[in-house]
Amino acid sequence: MTRRTFPGFDLSPAAPLAPRKPAILTQHSHARSDAYHWMRQRDTEALLAHLRDENAYADAVLAPLAALQDELYAEMLARIQEDDSSVPVKLGKWMYYSRTETGKPYGIHARKRIAEDGAWQAAPEEILLDENAEAEGKSFYEVGDFAVSPSGRYVAWAEDTKGNRQYRLRVRDLDSGKMLRLKRERITTIVWAQDDRTLFYTVEEPRTERSWQLWRHTIGDTEDTLLHTERDERFSLSVMKTRSDGFIVLTSGSHTTNELRLLPADRPTARWKLFARRRQNVEYELDHHSDRLLVRVNDTGPNFRLVEMPVNDWHRDGWRELMAHDDDVVLEGVDLWQDWMVASLRVRGQQRLRVTVLASGESHDIAFDEPAYSVELEDLPEWASPVLRYEFESLTMPDSTFDYDPLKRSATLLKRQQVPGGFDATHYASERIEAIATDGTRIPVSLVRHRDTPRDGSAPVWLEGYGAYGIPTDPWFSPTRLSLLDRGWVFAIAHVRGGGEMGQRWHDGGRLAHKPNSFTDFIACAEALVRERYTTQGKILASGGSAGGLLIAASLNLRPELFGAALLEVPFVDVVTTMLDPDLPLTIGEYEEWGNPQRPADYRRLLGWSPYDNLASRDYPPMLVETGLHDSQVMVWEPAKYVARMRELGVGTATSRGPLLLRVNMDAGHGGASGRYDALRERARQLAFALAALG
Repeated sequence: MTRRTFPGFDLSPAAPLAPRKPAILTQHSHARSDAYHWMRQRDTEALLAHLRDENAYADAVLAPLAALQDELYAEMLARIQEDDSSVPVKLGKWMYYSRTETGKPYGIHARKRIAEDGAWQAAPEEILLDENAEAEGKSFYEVGDFAVSPSGRYVAWAEDTKGNRQYRLRVRDLDSGKMLRLKRERITTIVWAQDDRTLFYTVEEPRTERSWQLWRHTIGDTEDTLLHTERDERFSLSVMKTRSDGFIVLTSGSHTTNELRLLPADRPTARWKLFARRRQNVEYELDHHSDRLLVRVNDTGPNFRLVEMPVNDWHRDGWRELMAHDDDVVLEGVDLWQDWMVASLRVRGQQRLRVTVLASGESHDIAFDEPAYSVELEDLPEWASPVLRYEFESLTMPDSTFDYDPLKRSATLLKRQQVPGGFDATHYASERIEAIATDGTRIPVSLVRHRDTPRDGSAPVWLEGYGAYGIPTDPWFSPTRLSLLDRGWVFAIAHVRGGGEMGQRWHDGGRLAHKPNSFTDFIACAEALVRERYTTQGKILASGGSAGGLLIAASLNLRPELFGAALLEVPFVDVVTTMLDPDLPLTIGEYEEWGNPQRPADYRRLLGWSPYDNLASRDYPPMLVETGLHDSQVMVWEPAKYVARMRELGVGTATSRGPLLLRVNMDAGHGGASGRYDALRERARQLAFALAALG
């Protein structure tokens, strides 16, 4: 571990000041004045010119850190295995895998044929999709859904070439190597029927970008068939196939409710059958095994239970309970293979895999020793797979792929993420502590530090948070994070309410009327790190993206002095104005998460914590705000307005604690740069900012 001082920011350039054009926004007889409402015209030259000025200013302020950014980039690049390959997966007569090559920013999807004796390693490679070739001449490229047809003849994928997450459908005939002449836009999910000729896909509605229609395409036909349209704007569609290849399942779901339709996968033109009509706050997840269906459902409690029923009789009086609802255990998912069933559980926030051998009915849990970790069951597509496969990682352990034999109860390591440069996991310590929220709730905090970093309050801390949509933030390994840990930093994750770490109750505790809990939980986590002597007040960098950016911005409004710096990536900060516009993507579907400000009570509640509406002349810490011009989830004007309003209040001036920077990727959207090298450059900028702000 090294200790050194770092160059500071150049605070001499003048920050760009956006033109003030006050607009009066009136709702429920309440008027708000917004001087930057004009920025909602995203494609105007006035806004584009301002964003370019912001980029130039940020680059000038960060100019003294150029050498440090280059150092960090080279350091992080040296920890990446540039020539790498995934663990192969068997499907039919082929072994499928993806790989990367040195100097190439994107992945290559390939396969090799399996010989009669089972050998395949020496077989010639067939490339299904070279993302580098498809990305040639494009500033952005990303693959969404990817599906190989049952016989292996066709491969279909969805691609985004702008960064706005609007994907078009591509299909290649692998026998001829030729692309099929298809022009299907706004694709969200794709799945093949068993006849090897029929492709089902869902598409977005152009205005709200909500996945709303299911279509059927048959190879060779010029016209596709519209099968279903979801009219309720709270709900979105997705389509998938059970691992048994028995059924294709269409899910129509909101943030709290869903319903399913089923189609026999070998009868693509048959009638879809509704499993159960939607009931508010009831969610289903379905899988198939021989003559029965298994359903995970939260009809008796928020943590879900598991029931089964005959495949041809779905009436509730025929349901048989296999796992009852448990107040202390969250049933997050159930996966079926021919011989195994795996229940993904969460106990006190920690993940667990419970394996049942179907022949004997015996169950056991796979044990994991780390205090803070993430485990994910791999989607092995072979129905008769003799093993299970899972990926395990922790704050100190790189991503590791294991095959697990349920009969022997033994795991075999197949691959561990390589970290060149002499990485030694024993040099780092992972811990889990608890913060006490204002209402007495215990909030978990996962953290990692170099073993030589003293616990005397002197270390800077990078505190990450999200806390929305019931999505858990499970601890993960990051080779780029080592550049902080080796410089004496502590990295921590605040598992605040609104996320899914403790199930639906945890989500409910941080949404709608309870959303302020997320902010006070995050502050409590920061205070716990100070109390436990990991750091001191003012030496914490608060970091979050999207809804996590909202978390950070709201926390800064409440306790700016607690934090020494902040990184907000694509932050959702203009909550009231955005949620009042039903024509924007996501708005109506998000009412169940934030509330509907068309209602007076919700309007007042949201106005009470919306970060943009609650900015004031406070002593905010140095801040780096990042966004993408083509973001279709959090529009670029939100962070642009946020920074402009803060500048008006004097944040980032010579008398402030540090700079206020807005950096806009003009070629990307919500996920930032698409190529791995460009993404690494963005990470180097973030770490350099952190080191300059806190040392």
